[in-house]
Amino acid sequence: MGIVEIVAGELAGSIGLTADGIDSMSDALVSFLVWLGLKISRRTPDERFHFGYYKIESFVAFVGAIGLIGIAGAILYRSYLAFLDPKPLNMPVLALAVLLIAGTISLYRAFQMRKIARKYNISSLKLDANNAAKDGSASFLIFLTVLASSLGFHQIDAVGGMAVAVFILFVSYVVIKESSLVLLDAYHNPLLVEEIRKIAEGELKVRITDILLRAAGPYIQTEIHIEVEGSMTVEQLDRIKTHIENGVKQKFDGVRRVVITARARRLN
Repeated sequence: MGIVEIVAGELAGSIGLTADGIDSMSDALVSFLVWLGLKISRRTPDERFHFGYYKIESFVAFVGAIGLIGIAGAILYRSYLAFLDPKPLNMPVLALAVLLIAGTISLYRAFQMRKIARKYNISSLKLDANNAAKDGSASFLIFLTVLASSLGFHQIDAVGGMAVAVFILFVSYVVIKESSLVLLDAYHNPLLVEEIRKIAEGELKVRITDILLRAAGPYIQTEIHIEVEGSMTVEQLDRIKTHIENGVKQKFDGVRRVVITARARRLN
């Protein structure tokens, strides 16, 4: 679709359609990077990556967003030049038809990818879904600007190209922010912490001192620190830890690794 839009944009003389085509090509690149990241993240842990390759997925999303910023800058510059020197469109009907088809396909892709991304909690696929939704929305916006340009408002076409660049910059900002937090081990989900606390405190003679969470790709890793009575046997402690671990994993499919550390409760 990106190639078709670029060719049609050059034939019609529409900077907005050409910008949308470049945006579609960048979406294809992002989709490839997402696929590559997901493929690498499936590798099993080894002697170098002890906790697996899950964060590759977030890293790929971050790199893809950086690339999109460069593409947005190029589109913005070319649209600005077209705004200073507006020209009438050559084949507005062709441009409008291509934009309508491209927007419909992009939105369909976005809905399908978003459904899968939410089901499996895949942040890089969420990036791709948001990118496709942005691409579809941009295509319909460019449809309106091309229509306005065909009616004699020639500078509106360049404004559409600028709008595409702004769309890309906004999506890139959101992705960079979210993926950076994951790469820096930031995670905020007080509801999940409270639910894990309820499961752990369901065990007798156990007091929770801390619950730590971190995201790794589509999964959550957790550390639960507990205090138990000093008279408790090793066998009793192992049974309690197993019950807590199984309870957390059974209730939350996204929790992949549960580490429980225990210490004897201090006597007052």
